[in-house]
Amino acid sequence: MARYRGPKNRIARKFGANIFGRRKNPLATKSNPPGMHGAKRKKRSDFGNQLHEKQKLASFYGVIPLRTLSRYYKEALRKEGNTSDLFIQQLESRLDVVVYRMKFAPTIFSSQQLVSHGHVLVNGRKVNIRSYQVKPNDVVTLKEKTLELSVIKDSLASSRELPAYVSFDSATNKGSILILPALDQVSFPLHINVPVVCEYLAYTS
Repeated sequence: MARYRGPKNRIARKFGANIFGRRKNPLATKSNPPGMHGAKRKKRSDFGNQLHEKQKLASFYGVIPLRTLSRYYKEALRKEGNTSDLFIQQLESRLDVVVYRMKFAPTIFSSQQLVSHGHVLVNGRKVNIRSYQVKPNDVVTLKEKTLELSVIKDSLASSRELPAYVSFDSATNKGSILILPALDQVSFPLHINVPVVCEYLAYTS
C-alpha cells in the first residue's frame, strides 16, 4: 500500500485543525477554510456528513484508503460487541499507529516511514508492514541506532501524552498495548463521529 505523499497542510486546513500534530500549523495565519469563499459553504447532506467524518478519520490515521477502512468495518461486523469499538480497535492496533502513540515518531506519517524502512521491532523481530496488527502485551521498540536519531529523541521528550491503554518504559524504550481500547478511550485532535463513519462504510461497502 502506497504512502500518502500529497499536501498534508491542505488536509489540516480543510478540517480546521492541526490534525497531524505538525510543528508548522497551517491554521496559524489562515483561519478560514480553503476555497474562494472561505467559510461560506452550503449545508451538507446526511451522506455529505458521513463522507466528511470518514475523511477526518482516514486522515488522522495517515490517509488510509477506503478499501482498508471497509475491510476493518467488515471484520468488526463479524465479531460480537459494539461495532464502533471493534472498528476503532483495529485502527489503534496498526503498527504505524502504535509507534505514533508511543511517541517514537512526531507524526503518523513519520511513523509510517519508520515501519516501512524496517526500523521497528515487535517482540524482537523486524516488522515493516504498517498495517500489522499489534496484540496486547506485544513488545514494540526501535532499533538501537534508530533510537539515537535526534528526531526520535525529540519526539520521545515531547509533551504529547501517552494514551491510558499504552505502556512505555523510558529506561528501555520499549512499549506495549495494555488492552484494546474502547472508542471513548481514544483521543483525536478534533471531533470525529466514528458511528457515522460506520454508517458511511455500511452504505458504501
